[in-house]
Amino acid sequence: MTTVTATKQRIKTLDMVYIALFAVLMAICSWISIPTVVPFTLQTFAVFLAAGVLGGKRGSMAVLIYILLGAIGIPVFAGFQGGLNVILGNTGGYIIGFIFSALVMWAMEKLLGKKLWVLGLSMVLGLIVCYAIGTVWFMVVYTKNTGAVGLAAVLGWCVIPFIIPDLIKIALALGLSKTLTKVIKID
Repeated sequence: MTTVTATKQRIKTLDMVYIALFAVLMAICSWISIPTVVPFTLQTFAVFLAAGVLGGKRGSMAVLIYILLGAIGIPVFAGFQGGLNVILGNTGGYIIGFIFSALVMWAMEKLLGKKLWVLGLSMVLGLIVCYAIGTVWFMVVYTKNTGAVGLAAVLGWCVIPFIIPDLIKIALALGLSKTLTKVIKID
């Protein structure tokens, strides 16, 4: 095995380790939960941190693995839950929204680079995308299972109470991403 091949293999192995590590971090952050209609968790923090530290591609892969683990029944979601029933339930759209948040961050990284302001803006835009997908999903599933519900009510339950905590999570993820990327060298 040549030195170049060995180095490439080492990088691929490290990528897999980092991706798995951040998928586990998302699970741990989901277990730190305050139960409400949509639970208060640290999942969004972990999603932003994954894309911030690993970059858009690897961060998106970590989020996808996290969601797939939950989909097959491993209890990685809030309240130690797992399974398709969670994803297909009222709050499943927010979980699906995590992957789109990471993809937005990846797209912005590709378009505008890895500057700190780009990362911060991509986190905010990713959060907005997650809110939009989750809110529409919540309205559809809730209406189907319980009865009609207005946008104002859903925003009051699922978005407005989360805005300030999520902006704090973004600030923390942004600061921690900046620090960790100096320690963890990922190309």
